[in-house]
Amino acid sequence: MAVKVKDASASASKFVARAQQAAPDYQKGVQGAGALWAQNAASANDTYVAGVTAAANAGRYKAGITQAGPQRYEVAATTKGAQRYPTGVAAAGPHWQDKTSKFLGVISNLTLPPRAPRGSPQNMQRASAIADALHKAKMSG
Repeated sequence: MAVKVKDASASASKFVARAQQAAPDYQKGVQGAGALWAQNAASANDTYVAGVTAAANAGRYKAGITQAGPQRYEVAATTKGAQRYPTGVAAAGPHWQDKTSKFLGVISNLTLPPRAPRGSPQNMQRASAIADALHKAKMSG
């Protein structure tokens, strides 16, 4: 005997409606849970690496892209993405400023070689000096 299930449309409607109603429960559930999340996430690093490696070796990344197709990307980006982008950027502004200030400080403390005519190999030394300093700052934590 076949298993009786609800149709996908009804299930999707219920999923969306329940998720919208659950926002306060979600917020309450995550408040004060950061330390436990950080501990568990850090201890799962080896499992994460193994899972990502297995998925990459099996070609699942490319398969997912192929399955979704370009139209799904464009529809999601022009609807959900366009709506969420401004709010997400505004919420991330203070964090972006905090993290970016370190790198702007690194750049502001550099003494670059003199600028040369456009296309000159000497100008690459300027770019390399910035890239090297930024990489060193990133790798130092």
